[in-house]
Amino acid sequence: MKIEFESAPAEAGAKTAIAVLVAEKADLSGAAAALNATTSGALRRAMDGARFTGAKGQTLDVLAPHGLDAARITLVGAGTGTTLSAEAAEAAGATAYNAVKTTGLETLVLGLAGVSADTAAAAAFGIRLAAYRFDRYRTTEKAEKKPSIKKVRIETDDPKAAAKAFKRLSGLADAVIFARDLVSEPANILYPEEFARRVKALTSLGLEIEVLGEKEMKKLGMGALLGVGQGSVRDSQLVVMQWKGAKDPDAQPVAFVGKGVCFDTGGISLKPADGMEEMITDMGGAAAVTGAMYALASRKAKVNAVGILGLVENMPDGNAQRPGDVVKTMSGQTVEVINTDAEGRLVLADAIWYCQQRFKPKFLIDLATLTGAIIVALGKDLGGMFSNNDELADRLLGASKSSGDALWRMPMPPQYDKNIDSAVADMKNVGPRYGGSITAALFIQRFVKETPWAHLDIASTAWKPNSTVPTIPSGATGFGVRLLDRLVADGYED
Repeated sequence: MKIEFESAPAEAGAKTAIAVLVAEKADLSGAAAALNATTSGALRRAMDGARFTGAKGQTLDVLAPHGLDAARITLVGAGTGTTLSAEAAEAAGATAYNAVKTTGLETLVLGLAGVSADTAAAAAFGIRLAAYRFDRYRTTEKAEKKPSIKKVRIETDDPKAAAKAFKRLSGLADAVIFARDLVSEPANILYPEEFARRVKALTSLGLEIEVLGEKEMKKLGMGALLGVGQGSVRDSQLVVMQWKGAKDPDAQPVAFVGKGVCFDTGGISLKPADGMEEMITDMGGAAAVTGAMYALASRKAKVNAVGILGLVENMPDGNAQRPGDVVKTMSGQTVEVINTDAEGRLVLADAIWYCQQRFKPKFLIDLATLTGAIIVALGKDLGGMFSNNDELADRLLGASKSSGDALWRMPMPPQYDKNIDSAVADMKNVGPRYGGSITAALFIQRFVKETPWAHLDIASTAWKPNSTVPTIPSGATGFGVRLLDRLVADGYED
């Protein structure tokens, strides 16, 4: 889909939809007022007859009156406020696209005269995100169900400035889409070695990529990570991504670690069959880290950054890890495996230790679709954040507000730590039923040294089967990519 910016109202045509924004409970202005005048007040009459108020996310579809060179007009509620924010523009652009995407029309003209170039670019960004569709395996879908919009033309006062602002956002959209594609792929296609191959292709962006196989990880003593994958016919992988964009290429980097369980059966502690197909998404943390590194490299961020991906499959084979097994981690600490379905924290334990030992980062953030308990606690719109450092936590919360990837800080009561003490090893991999997300975070914290650290449990946000967010089609969200990119941009570049 092509997106263009233009200054003057362009010719439309029979295959065109015109979308204009309407502020909530306000007089028509800008493009909406001009179009209302052109149609002899038809838009105002349609609004009055449909109880359209301009509330955020509200739409009203009107067949184009006689004499207007377009097929239809779509009114999009912009919400309250006299100035359209970038966030509101992003949502409005996505809403406009969603309203017409399967109408059979081919062009969407979005009237944004009077807004800033950055705001117009944000609307285009919202359209890019809304247009995402994972359809590579569909072969018999009927034409009327497929999106038909091929071109978007955005009318704005300064097209050149809007196009320049959109260039960076378009790169970020590419990164989010790359992450969404990874999460959406079925596990017979995207297994650890294939995931690593796709990451290696990102060297074209300037990223340095290394892949450690099982032999190398065994030498490093990664018994926890390797234990998770030992029941699979697919070899486990550890991927190391580096972006060196700071003035000093040897300067201390920031670091991100992602859980990459390409499929999670639960292992011997087998999950119920109902819903297990969604366990292709259990590598959402690794996908988010990959997308974030993609974004940083794409915009040539002035920072040194490291991304570590622990890639495994958790399968119930005759060689699979058993409940009651004891594994030795790279740190030297031992873990009694009580439940083989609490595997992500074992992967993170070795990946986090490796990251600290090798790179000594300024801070370390891990992302993982770790616990169902976080969904019980926070629902499907907030990721859970746990941290040992208030400054890092505050910066993450700030980035979550400006990026749209919403977080909620969770507690880490020290008295809960004893719940993962083991009678036969240094610790066990699960605690009691209650507070499961907390004990999981406390487990990971045992592998963090003095490094400022945050754990993001994104089991609640990485996948939305029935999304109501205009920029997120149902399925993979790419949660975390925008968050980490914003965090770096706001406080960690030269």
